[in-house]
Amino acid sequence: MSLTSIVIPTYNELALLRECIQAIETYTDSPYEIVVVDNGSTDGTIEYCLKKPITLVSLPENRGFPEACNYGLQAACGSELLLLNNDVVVSRGWLANMLDCLYSADDVGIVGPRTNYASGRQQMELSYNGLAEFQQLAESLNVPDPSKRFEVNRIVGLCFLFKRELMERIGLLDERFSPGHYEDDDYCYRARLSGYRLLVAGDAVVHHHGSISFRKQGQDRMDQLVDRNYHKFVDKWGIDPKAFI
Repeated sequence: MSLTSIVIPTYNELALLRECIQAIETYTDSPYEIVVVDNGSTDGTIEYCLKKPITLVSLPENRGFPEACNYGLQAACGSELLLLNNDVVVSRGWLANMLDCLYSADDVGIVGPRTNYASGRQQMELSYNGLAEFQQLAESLNVPDPSKRFEVNRIVGLCFLFKRELMERIGLLDERFSPGHYEDDDYCYRARLSGYRLLVAGDAVVHHHGSISFRKQGQDRMDQLVDRNYHKFVDKWGIDPKAFI
């Protein structure tokens, strides 16, 4: 039986991480392991992780999202690999439906869910007050339904499922995009160049709090980072990533 490695980079957001892991434990029936990559947290994250049945990769300082993901991917044991933001809350059936989508065809390389907060076509209008209501709503939305799958040009990195064979073919995330933004666009583009398709599993819905760590830096700094990495993507590939949204 295959195993999915769920890689969660985190930095000083213990309440969010606890909420994220608790939802995985409650609502995931498919075999999985959790790999937490801590970016030098000082809020009790390490102590919490050491009490859980998870693999912990502890970095001495904040290395950013792409580098943390790469450490986690290299520590992962699964035949399927899933990058998950620590501010995502999963729901019943999420992983089983995403895996079914991933293996619906040999050329499917990356799969993402629908969510309340994301750029592009993965975002959907959802109305709920609090996570308890979200879980009730997700029960009906996550009924397995292959007709809800659709192909896209990019999958947002908040919940990013792919086969190990993809990583073995195209490599790890490009760390030039540290501390984050456009590393997921870059990975998607590399996957497509290698002949893989990207699918959204419309029958897998997750809650996303949304860019918590980056927003704490302030809007101006976040805007500058996004702009800088946008130009890194353009310089690398000679194309505008916004055309893929």
